[in-house]
Formats: sequence, C-alpha cells, structure tokens
Amino acid sequence: MDKQLADNKAVVLRFNKAFLEEGNESVLPELLHPQFINRTTPPGVDPGIEGIRFFIKDIMHKAFPDLKVEILQMIAEGDLVNTYKVFHGTHSGDFMGIAPTGKKIKLYVMDIVRLQAGQYIEHWGIRDTHALLQQLNSK
Repeated sequence: MDKQLADNKAVVLRFNKAFLEEGNESVLPELLHPQFINRTTPPGVDPGIEGIRFFIKDIMHKAFPDLKVEILQMIAEGDLVNTYKVFHGTHSGDFMGIAPTGKKIKLYVMDIVRLQAGQYIEHWGIRDTHALLQQLNSK
C-alpha cells in the first residue's frame, strides 16, 4: 500500500478511537486542520471544529457515555478516506429529547474525509439516525 494512503488511514483510525470513542479533545489540534469544514452539518451547527466537538462531546457522549466505534470497512484513495462504521452504546442520557432508556443501540455511519498534510480538512457523512430513533422508541 502507498505510504500516504496508509498514513491517511492511520489518522482516521486515531480520530475514530481517540476522539469519537474516547472523547479525547486534546487530539483535535493535531488531527483537524484549522480550516476544517464539515459539509454535512445540520442547520444551526458550526461546520468547523466547534461543531464536531459539540456533536460528539455534548450530544453523543452525554447520551451514550460508553460509546464504542467499530470500523467495518475503510477505503483510501488519493487524499480521501471512507469509513463504514457502527457506533455502539447504552442510552444513558437525553438524546434528541428522548429521556434515557438504558437500551443498547447501534448507529451506522458512512464518512468520507479529505485529508491535507495529515489532518482532516473536509468531512461528509451519512448517519442512520432514523434507525437509531426506532431503537430508542421501540417497546
């Protein structure tokens, strides 16, 4: 494998493990370019670094404090890395107005990240939020 592709995949793995799963914000200056932009941020959410920090720390980790990330597939080409992954967790905090249910959840996510000089510069993502809400609202 090309060294640059391997390096890009290593950055993505580190981001997923250290920040998404462990919530370690100290890695963000190293892994996110100062001009990082999330191309799929919901309306009203900062498309930069603060938005991703808010979503992961203030929404996901508060609702699912035991969050784990399992990467099912990773493909790298040029400056892009695509991951297909699943978040696992226990609904222990408020999520989108839904009080804690104690249910184990799975949230499937597809991400495309463009890297520049070893840092995330752009992100596009699709989350199966509908399936997650069905899990939380099921009897």
